[in-house]
Amino acid sequence: MENTIRKPDANTPSLFTEKEHLERKLKTRHLTMIAIGGTIGTGLFLASGTTIHDAGPGGAIAAYLIAGIMVYFLMTSLAEMAAFIPISGSFSTYSSRFVDPALGFAVGWNYWYNNAIILALELSASSLIMKYWFPHVPGIIWSASFLVIIFALNILSVKGYGEGEFWFSIIKVATIIIFIVVGLLMIFGIMKGHTGGFELLTKGEAPFKGGLLSIFSVFMVVGFAFQGTEMVGVAAGESENPEKDMPRSIRQIFWRILLFYVLAIFVIGCLISYKDPNLLSSDVTNIAVSPFTLVFKHAGFAFAAAAMNAVILTAVLSAGNSSLYVGSRVLWTLAEEGKAPKFLRKVSKSGVPTYAILGTTLIGMLCFLTSFFGDGTVYNWLLNAAGLAGYLSWLSISITHLRFRKAYQQQGRNMNDLPYVAKWFPLGPILATTLCLIAMLGTNYQAFIGSKIDWYGIAVSYIGLPLFILGYLSYKIVKRSKMVPLEECDFSRE
Repeated sequence: MENTIRKPDANTPSLFTEKEHLERKLKTRHLTMIAIGGTIGTGLFLASGTTIHDAGPGGAIAAYLIAGIMVYFLMTSLAEMAAFIPISGSFSTYSSRFVDPALGFAVGWNYWYNNAIILALELSASSLIMKYWFPHVPGIIWSASFLVIIFALNILSVKGYGEGEFWFSIIKVATIIIFIVVGLLMIFGIMKGHTGGFELLTKGEAPFKGGLLSIFSVFMVVGFAFQGTEMVGVAAGESENPEKDMPRSIRQIFWRILLFYVLAIFVIGCLISYKDPNLLSSDVTNIAVSPFTLVFKHAGFAFAAAAMNAVILTAVLSAGNSSLYVGSRVLWTLAEEGKAPKFLRKVSKSGVPTYAILGTTLIGMLCFLTSFFGDGTVYNWLLNAAGLAGYLSWLSISITHLRFRKAYQQQGRNMNDLPYVAKWFPLGPILATTLCLIAMLGTNYQAFIGSKIDWYGIAVSYIGLPLFILGYLSYKIVKRSKMVPLEECDFSRE
């Protein structure tokens, strides 16, 4: 431990603290697989069916490409900041330094809340998935068991999280590659199970069913499926070599988008009609409706449903593992900055933020509500609660990057000193900001359409927005924070 004195700031309490350190134990292979597998989950394995049904295969591909562009620019913005200032729990700190401490406060708590809720969401989903094999076992048994496993992976060491996520991602990536290879062999008639070529993709209104509005409607779902890519930036503070690891991991994102999402949707669109009634549902309780399962069944793989159920369970546990890791690091960062209770700064001998992990785990135990309200009901509640928070976090990344670069140049710093320079600046973050706002504000635009406004739908979809604004205004009023002048922005790496 080393004694450090924080720089006095008008908006943050000046404290003499014993600095707690997280350990830099994440290797390049860990960050690479976090980047590749970070967003692969139920959004692709299940919700892709609904996306194709609602917008047609062409519309679904367009939506994934647009969302992919948005995410690519968001991640290049994050990479530029994280490679230069590798701090765990990064974007709340960046927002405080380069925009306003009040924004950092709101972003930090919003992102922690988002990940804590997603942990509960994924544990609830795991109990639903296990009903495929054990329909009579109470869901709370599975939720509790998986929570213990995820907690153990995180509490032992950061390397435990890295190793767990590495192997979870390997399974997901291998499944998608096999799926794409099998699908292409079927499309070109090398394997049995399909004789239509590209007919299902091109005939009738299939390419763009419903036109531009349908693409817009599924864009919200697609954007949510991509959430999680930003966790690579949060992990930068525990990377062995963030200056090299971060840019390398971020570069993987673009190719992952093209290969794993767009090509997978292309294969599904060629092999399954968008009118197929099985695509109407993305219900996690019914694995048979997964378009991946349908394609494998057409190829003659009778074990497809059970195999895909196991893969989706792996994806769910991976998402829960990552959410606990990210949520605990963000909570630890908030405590380090004086924006959360001091005891949450406690770090174990192995460099793990013990109390921050425990605090995040307690929120994850919301999954146990399934025993009182029913499995599917709790899953839907948590899904709605997590929705908007991810978009708010993304929006903060692009806005903060604009200020980061302006402050960097205002202070006369050399661009060659940046380990990674985001391409297409400022067009990239401006485009990402615009697309993110469209997705965020239109999350449930259907609630406003029709003869009667769906106030309940509005409440569950947008509850995160007033909470975010409340956090921002509360900190601003109590601490009297102001926007940080460009010439005073802090580029230190502590």
